[in-house]
Amino acid sequence: MAIDSPALKTRRAAPRDWIPRWSESAALRALRATLVVPVLFAFSTTVIGDLQVATFAAFGGFATLVMASFGGGRRDKLRAHFGLAVTGSVLLVIGTAASASLPLAAVVTLVVTFLVLFGGVAGPDAAAGGVAALLAYVLPAASPGTMSMVPARLGGWWLASVVGTAAVLLLSPRSPATALRDAAARAAGALADHLDAALRGGADVAAAHEAAVEAKHHLIDEFTATPYRPTGLAAEDQALDTLVGLLEWCASVIADTTSEYPDLSGAPEVERELLAETSAGLREVSRLLAGQPGSLDAGELDRRIEASVERLRALGSGDPGYVDAVHLSFHARTGAFAVREAVTEARAAVPGGRPARRLSMASLARVASPHTSLRSVWFVNSLRGAAALTAAVVVAGASGVEHGFWVVLGTLSVLRGNAAATGSTALRALIGTALGVVVGAVLLLVIGTSAPALWIALPIAVLVAGYAPGALPFTAGQAAFTVTVSVLFNLLAPAGWQIGVVRIEDVAIGCAVCLVAGALFWPRGARAVVADDLADAFRAGGAYLAAAAQWALGLRHDPPSPAAATAAGARLDDALRGFLSEQGTKHVPKPDLWRLVMGTVRARLTAHSLAGLPNPHVEPDPFRRLLGDQAGQLAAWYDHLASRLDRTDHGDVPMLAPPAFPELLEQPGASVRDLACALWVHEHLKHISARLAELVEPAGVVATQRHRPWWR
Repeated sequence: MAIDSPALKTRRAAPRDWIPRWSESAALRALRATLVVPVLFAFSTTVIGDLQVATFAAFGGFATLVMASFGGGRRDKLRAHFGLAVTGSVLLVIGTAASASLPLAAVVTLVVTFLVLFGGVAGPDAAAGGVAALLAYVLPAASPGTMSMVPARLGGWWLASVVGTAAVLLLSPRSPATALRDAAARAAGALADHLDAALRGGADVAAAHEAAVEAKHHLIDEFTATPYRPTGLAAEDQALDTLVGLLEWCASVIADTTSEYPDLSGAPEVERELLAETSAGLREVSRLLAGQPGSLDAGELDRRIEASVERLRALGSGDPGYVDAVHLSFHARTGAFAVREAVTEARAAVPGGRPARRLSMASLARVASPHTSLRSVWFVNSLRGAAALTAAVVVAGASGVEHGFWVVLGTLSVLRGNAAATGSTALRALIGTALGVVVGAVLLLVIGTSAPALWIALPIAVLVAGYAPGALPFTAGQAAFTVTVSVLFNLLAPAGWQIGVVRIEDVAIGCAVCLVAGALFWPRGARAVVADDLADAFRAGGAYLAAAAQWALGLRHDPPSPAAATAAGARLDDALRGFLSEQGTKHVPKPDLWRLVMGTVRARLTAHSLAGLPNPHVEPDPFRRLLGDQAGQLAAWYDHLASRLDRTDHGDVPMLAPPAFPELLEQPGASVRDLACALWVHEHLKHISARLAELVEPAGVVATQRHRPWWR
């Protein structure tokens, strides 16, 4: 089995993935494995003299050093590796106990695998360590053994955990969370430059806009570079997660502002001061994320916002330029509100910036509950993986193969997000195993079973196997791991090249099990779930938007709840990551996906902005009711758009055009009292409705792919 953990899989498969590439993180990972695994194996076999200790020390070393990839600083890595060691110990004992009975092993494997894989929703460490922890279970569960072996097996596992953790702390690559903070800092700075260029006027606004767009895309790429969120349950992680969404929202608001007002040098002084303070807030975000001390006056932005409000109050609806003044004020104040939230989250994202919250069952349940649905990629992938590994355990036990562990391990190595990707990976796994057998056979024929020669070959094989994940083709990694296994087993019990032939048979059985599981369970992979979750996000976001608008208009007096929209957004984020990390052709252009995702984000954040307005306790008037109806029309249109993306095949039924709303001031009978309550909501609705048309074509593309056969 090539160690190809989801934690290490950060890019979509492409022709260039067949070409070896240099990777500093892969080199450090390989160096750690080369320094630790052969030494632990030699110490266990020659000094301790226990084969169980040696086996679990070797595979525990691969689990700790190659399969697990934790982020954060040294303290974070230490905590994560300790959690992996403890979890692996518990699973090792359970696996040993379950191996006594095949029916018991099947039931326990189904439950344990599902819980371990689904536990990845708790955060990046749980996701990154899931496959490594499963190795501690499947190794004893699919191997003959008794409970009397548990102490020796635990000894090998903890030996690998302690020494491997020390190696990780000494030789660690740059943390993904650090790269994400850097990308967020760069994006905030570029947005500030864009805003400053517009305030100055001149020819550099376009260049600043391009730089801001590039920085935003870089931030999105960093945030979506792994199939799980790079932020966990810690307070600073949650703040960083929220901050990324806020910066995307700020980028959208500033882009809309400068597209309508490319030269803000002639804007009213009060709005210029507000926009300048907004730019200062973005620079504060950039400084904080870069580790520099903050210097922004927290109250100055609020004072500038209040000054903008007072200017509008001083104007009358009959004054020349009143409509444009309201429009510009909307853009300026919306950007300021978003940046104010971003500054708050940036301060909390700094370690120690927000009081730490103790993890509890309640917090874990709150994170997991939105994913207890077939709409969740975590839930379906966990169910699929559990079914496949359980089937592998049953097949290995019932067939009586010599090394049943390799059947389960082969299944674990090739199980992917969809049946097509699983089939492709299974083929490469078999080719890689066959190549490894050939290389190993040639090696053993040349050097024989001479222990000194095998000890020399072992670190070389470990070096290649440790470097392979994410840097070498999967086939090469599979071949390198096969050579490593051949050398290890010949050091334990010399058997020559025949050990490789046994491995081919077992891996082939595991691949067959995986192909069947892939075809029966969720053959489309994340493609279908992305479409379903997009539909849910549009429906929930539209409903939240309508409720928030009614709250801001005084048409309802119970605060709107963002829970459904937030949960749908979280599921969509995870489904999109799973889809982008799957191997194979995507058929849906990435810009189309992002346009739809940002459409859901825009609806949710616009609703959040409206929900933050004070509720006017006044009697409804015609203009508030008109705006309430418009918000309802938006929600209905989002629901119609969602119906194009869900499981219903609409065929050639045309897509409804987005609703077009008249200017409120053009309606007869408008009064100052009416406008004072309604104009702000009106601007929100106009702002979001102007971007609806761009969602129609991408929705059609996704809907078409949603109903294609899974094998195409």
